[in-house]
Amino acid sequence: MPDIKAAKILIMATDGFEQSELEVPKAKLAEAGAQVTVAAPRSRQTPASIRGWDQTDWGRLVPVDADIESVDPAAYDALVLPGGQINPDKLRLEPKALDVLRSFLGSGKVVAAICHAPWLLVEVGAAKGRRMTSYASIKTDVVNAGADWRDEAVVTDKGIITSRNPGDLDAFSAKIIEEVTEGRHDGRAA
Repeated sequence: MPDIKAAKILIMATDGFEQSELEVPKAKLAEAGAQVTVAAPRSRQTPASIRGWDQTDWGRLVPVDADIESVDPAAYDALVLPGGQINPDKLRLEPKALDVLRSFLGSGKVVAAICHAPWLLVEVGAAKGRRMTSYASIKTDVVNAGADWRDEAVVTDKGIITSRNPGDLDAFSAKIIEEVTEGRHDGRAA
């Protein structure tokens, strides 16, 4: 089993991510000993940071460590996709972000998506035939994409982790650590 202290985790986001859905997993993964990298599209407005959305208004800036365009998915053990309405909607229009996601899915590495981020899994065709959850307002999108939607804090299906909202962050973060420790999940394609 891989050691979480040796794990490299990629968080992929852009402006409009739900503040806590990036910051809490990032902190919990780092506390567990993982090396965490935040990547964003090169086209973002502020070159060295992205701005979160904090419930009802713009939130804090989070430093960006890498451009999505230069990310090598092979260098990472897991991908975390924060939600918020704006962030995943913008990311699903970024071809390189979708390529990175497809690479993680194709390699059997852990992919974790919370809130509205399952839209990205829908976009690349990874929802079909999987058990998943999401923010309630995109349930129909997830179901129409072929997923078996569940109203649970965390749903895991062959290394794909989904959660509903910020209230699920402790369980979401713990499940990421658990799944990374288990290793790759072969036999799934996007």
